[in-house]
Amino acid sequence: MNKREFIKAGLLAGLATQLPGGSKAMAPAAGKKRHKLKNWVWVSPNLKDTDDDLKTRYAAWKTAGITGIFFEADSEMHFRAAKALGLEAHRWMWTFNRAEQVTTHPEWYSKNRNGDSCADKPPYVNYYRWLCPSRPEVQQYLEQQVNDILDKDYIDGIHLDYVRYCDVVLPVNLWAKYSIVQTSELPQYDYCYCEVCRANFKAQYGIELSDIEYPEASLSWRLFRYNNIIRVVNSLSAIAHQHKKLITAAVFPTPEVARRNVRQDWTNFKLDGVCPMIYHGFYKEKVTWIGDAVAEGVHFLAGEFPLYAGLYLSDFKSDDELRQGIQLALKNGAAGVSFFGNPEQRVLDILKVETSDWRP
Repeated sequence: MNKREFIKAGLLAGLATQLPGGSKAMAPAAGKKRHKLKNWVWVSPNLKDTDDDLKTRYAAWKTAGITGIFFEADSEMHFRAAKALGLEAHRWMWTFNRAEQVTTHPEWYSKNRNGDSCADKPPYVNYYRWLCPSRPEVQQYLEQQVNDILDKDYIDGIHLDYVRYCDVVLPVNLWAKYSIVQTSELPQYDYCYCEVCRANFKAQYGIELSDIEYPEASLSWRLFRYNNIIRVVNSLSAIAHQHKKLITAAVFPTPEVARRNVRQDWTNFKLDGVCPMIYHGFYKEKVTWIGDAVAEGVHFLAGEFPLYAGLYLSDFKSDDELRQGIQLALKNGAAGVSFFGNPEQRVLDILKVETSDWRP
């Protein structure tokens, strides 16, 4: 299944095409070091592609300013073709949302506040099967997955996706699609309350989770879950760096949204780059919000690693909107952009023009 079929299915047709007036974009502060410009594409390799197809496609991407590709599946032909054209070739890996252990290790899967396991009762859609980050065996399993991927000489790095808990709050654009109003944190979507999480929380904080009347409002319980994800991500980062390869991640659009909606504190990940999915249409925001989201992320990263603004091409209703989105990302401190969707020639032409002044 395509990576974001669930979210894509909920996009409302007919988003406003009017360009927002004005811009809050600010140039980087004088003297502040800018990370090297990189631009990316998220893609699922098509095994029907020929060598000539790939040479033509990747050469066009390279000319337009694309510098790397996140491949959703392993295809040595695609990776080597990209590398031959001077592009970075990274493996894009689903991390906590993965169903292959449901039958073998159902105990590895997260439970919601009602006690239901997503091993047999997945929330929202059938493929939402979330591993519990509290379990050492889950961390070991993911570490082995990363080791196996990075052992391959044609893979330049690992790109983590779904490095978070299940959405306790969906993007507002999806509420109508799934007949849900999430103005509060509903127990059936709030994870993980399994016995291992409860025991670890008690050991750390000295209190039974069941004794907290409103656990969804507990700051300690929230921090516990942030740190669960951080611990696993940083262990995977250490493995990547042992292989002398890069590690990046696709994350939720801003630090605030990520913590609130999916218990993801990505500003404390140890990465070589991050791609916030700043899909403005999902949140019923205008294009100008891209600049706001980038500025927030760059501020809280404080230069630790570069931010590449993830742009969902279907959200842009005109070339002018796409042009504005790229401009806003770069002017607010992004070190490049990452496209989700097919970067057809008109998109490549826009990228080439808008990033030309930012290249070394």
